[in-house]
Amino acid sequence: MPSSAPTRLLKGFPPVSAKDARVLILGSMPGTASLQAHQYYAHPHNRFWPIMGELVGATPALPYAQRLLRLKQSGIALWDVFDRCERDGGLDSAIRDDTAQANDFPAFFAGHRGVRTVLFNGAKAESGFRRLAGVQPDALGVQCVRLPSTSPANASIAPTVKLAAWRHALAQAGVSVS
Repeated sequence: MPSSAPTRLLKGFPPVSAKDARVLILGSMPGTASLQAHQYYAHPHNRFWPIMGELVGATPALPYAQRLLRLKQSGIALWDVFDRCERDGGLDSAIRDDTAQANDFPAFFAGHRGVRTVLFNGAKAESGFRRLAGVQPDALGVQCVRLPSTSPANASIAPTVKLAAWRHALAQAGVSVS
């Protein structure tokens, strides 16, 4: 039974990027733990930081600012598809598509001309981008790849399988991975 409690419009984070980024990793919208912590992928069971730690040294043991610096030094930008949306709970499946507003991707790509690969952290990020982004990746010469979500809700895919998929995609995009 749907909740009758009103939802509130959630606001995402600005992008984490350097001007020389080559890869853009896109989630859908920060979850509850991330919004509370003001950090991307803050849920303790999300596999994003363990995977980035394994691949580019952005290990969860590092302070958050240093993890972000490691991503930037590796040519990786980080953002979400949605700037704002309503969501009942923290899951992607709870995002109300009719309220979702995309981030300004035309401006992002205009300012980051070296980005040649977009990696979607799960299906919701990909579908939201394709529906709302306002850019044609092919026209920009940008390859788009959907990867298994690092969310703890995506427990049907083993962590080793997720790691292998992310390793392959980042290597294909020209990121030096461990």
